[in-house]
Amino acid sequence: MKHYKLFIGGKWVDSDERFNVTDKYNGNPFVTIAQATKENVDTAVISARNSFNNNYLTPTTRYNILMNAAEIVIRDREILAEILSREVGKPISEARGEVSGVILNFKNMAEEAKRITGEMVPIDATSGFENRIGFTLRVPVGIVCAITPFNYPLSLSVSKVAPAIAAGNAVILKPTQQTPVNACKLVEVLLEAGLPPEHIQLVMGPGSTVGEMLLNNNDINFYSFTGSAEIGEHITNTIGIRRSTMELGSNAAVIVHKDADIEAAAKECTLKGFYNAGQVCVSIQRIVVHKDVFEKFVSISKKHAESLVLGNPMEENTTMGPMISKKEAERVAKWVDEAVSQGAKTVCGGKIHNEIFYLPTILTDVKKDMKVYNNEIFGPVIIINTYDDFDEAISYVNDSVYGLQAGVYTKDIHLAMTAARKIQCGGVIINDTSYFKARNMPYGGLKKSGFGKEGGKYAVEEMTDEKMIVLNV
Repeated sequence: MKHYKLFIGGKWVDSDERFNVTDKYNGNPFVTIAQATKENVDTAVISARNSFNNNYLTPTTRYNILMNAAEIVIRDREILAEILSREVGKPISEARGEVSGVILNFKNMAEEAKRITGEMVPIDATSGFENRIGFTLRVPVGIVCAITPFNYPLSLSVSKVAPAIAAGNAVILKPTQQTPVNACKLVEVLLEAGLPPEHIQLVMGPGSTVGEMLLNNNDINFYSFTGSAEIGEHITNTIGIRRSTMELGSNAAVIVHKDADIEAAAKECTLKGFYNAGQVCVSIQRIVVHKDVFEKFVSISKKHAESLVLGNPMEENTTMGPMISKKEAERVAKWVDEAVSQGAKTVCGGKIHNEIFYLPTILTDVKKDMKVYNNEIFGPVIIINTYDDFDEAISYVNDSVYGLQAGVYTKDIHLAMTAARKIQCGGVIINDTSYFKARNMPYGGLKKSGFGKEGGKYAVEEMTDEKMIVLNV
């Protein structure tokens, strides 16, 4: 069985403590991982600080490193996809899609490394300061700690590490214990791409121990986290006034108006709702459909849900893999059973299959006081409700503690713009689902979905400080 070590101080470091990573389909361990100690974490931070202080990377150097990384991922794309499929349980086709997105992200961030600019400040327009010239510079924050979840372990690691490098920072990467293998491969990619060895540190282990060590190390300047709202709140409470970006939970909603292409909307909402077994922060959870087209929408959605092929993620015809664990499948089953006992109706699915799968499930007649409505399901469950008035639909979307992204299907530009202005989310996607994401767009939520932005120049700006320069001439 292959063993992966920590990467600290410019070298691969082993540990007496180890943990297994299982193949999520068959449950068998397929790699072992070194678990970091307090000494490992402290050494990683010291090494990152030394590298940041002593290895200034010019924008051209950062560009070259990130472009090289893209080319290496292109070369190794099938290897990376196979690891993703095994450690996450996602179908190989979805894993290949994740790797393709990583390639685009590296290239995009390479370009952003050359575009970091400040701005002129018209200080000379102030009476008495006519001889002053003012401008700002954007400078790296220092050490960025990237903490990533299980569902997109390669993509979300690159979404944090690549902009940190583009901005000129040193990075400490801490992947989740459930899916750390692609983080190890990412470090290998960056080293081959030419990143100074101590500019990247890799520490692995439980969030309750290794994660806490990182949060309590005051020499880390910035934290980038993707995960639950509860953990995000804990992080912000622990790190105090240090800066961070938090991409947290969601129970994303989509409005489907009666003038929309119902066939296309139902297909897209259903397939994206069950993508990665629904274990996606922007996965479609709540759909509100105009009453005139509700029955048609539900019928089409049911057809597409039942067409999904559950099975071995490594097989080409599989279109939905297992959940991340048996425990999570049981949790989703409990929530759905509770909703049904309270009056919700099951259109399809509604049960566990082969212990690790949860059947693609569609629920109707879901009330606002049900757990499946209010909480983030993070599983293959879609809720479809109806509305009569468009403002009612907007209120439905906004009736959530979360606000990451929402989708709106309509051919009426006035309704589309009304939704764009009134919906309380970080992103409103017109004529597509809440799942949509481009690599260069600002991506981040409102309310309990977090704060700060990922994507393109917005991520780079988050990981820089703005410094004011004044010349007395």
